[in-house]
Amino acid sequence: MFDDLRRRFVDLAQLRLGSEVVYATDDFFADKARLISPAEPVFVPGKYDENGKWMDGWESRRKRVPGHDWCVVRLGVPGVVAGFEIDTRHFTGNYPPGAELEACVSDDMVPAEDAAWTRLTSRLELKGDDRVYVPIEHDQPVTHVRLHIFPDGGVARLRVWGRVAKDWSQVGVDEVVDLLAMANGGRGVIANDEHFGRVENLTAPGRGADMGDGWETRRRREPGHDWAVLELGAFGRIEEAVVDTAHFKGNYPDRCFLQATARAHGTPEEMAAQSEAWPMLLPEAKLSADQIHAFRDLAQIGPVRFVRLNIIPDGGVSRLRLMGRVIR
Repeated sequence: MFDDLRRRFVDLAQLRLGSEVVYATDDFFADKARLISPAEPVFVPGKYDENGKWMDGWESRRKRVPGHDWCVVRLGVPGVVAGFEIDTRHFTGNYPPGAELEACVSDDMVPAEDAAWTRLTSRLELKGDDRVYVPIEHDQPVTHVRLHIFPDGGVARLRVWGRVAKDWSQVGVDEVVDLLAMANGGRGVIANDEHFGRVENLTAPGRGADMGDGWETRRRREPGHDWAVLELGAFGRIEEAVVDTAHFKGNYPDRCFLQATARAHGTPEEMAAQSEAWPMLLPEAKLSADQIHAFRDLAQIGPVRFVRLNIIPDGGVSRLRLMGRVIR
């Protein structure tokens, strides 16, 4: 299920989009910032700090007064939320039995008390050492999410799955932008192999931090080549493609080529099958280790919304940038 969520949505609460846990009523046992850590939660036997057992998540102290605990996550970019993932892994005798989620729109880092919070879920029942997805229906962009836990305890991770709500009216008609950037609504749809790194990393901000912060396939031992399908944040005319192999030295692809189309439909698997016949955007081009490759001699195939990156035969790419102009 959770791999499928990554194919359909973006985690709006991830740190590299600028998201932050900006407030918690209490984080005595475990720092609120860990709630949106990109890493999978871990348990470290025997690790304690000055307040008690170290836990990988957000954990409040045992409440001895009326009320409950809650925290606020400010999303790095506004987004339309499709659902929440609540992860209580490794919290067994200290998880909250109940939770609720709200969202709002605010220009403040921490919304004021009179902010117009909208309740997105009913009271949810949680289990210890568990991981659940809670779908919602809310079609308005939001900037903040509030997680209530009843009455106290620890949650390892909160993922806010949805789509970036880019305001393209603020982008000039002649302005060249990265149409595939995660912050502009770009996303990875599917790849034939993500053994060492996920396709979503191709759209992330900045250059990759290391080899783990890119898309990397296993060593291919059979005929053929590897590929990934991605969706742009908006229809656009691509003027430059940038393939960055940062940190990939002994494992970069030898060559690549790009295909693109204006429309695709169906499941990720169905779109992958369609992509084999998409028009050529960039003919086969040589790649080098740990380099930024800028390609401007692209085919004039009109506005596109989807792209297929083919790497020959396998390997790792840190980022893919598709610079162009939005077609309104």
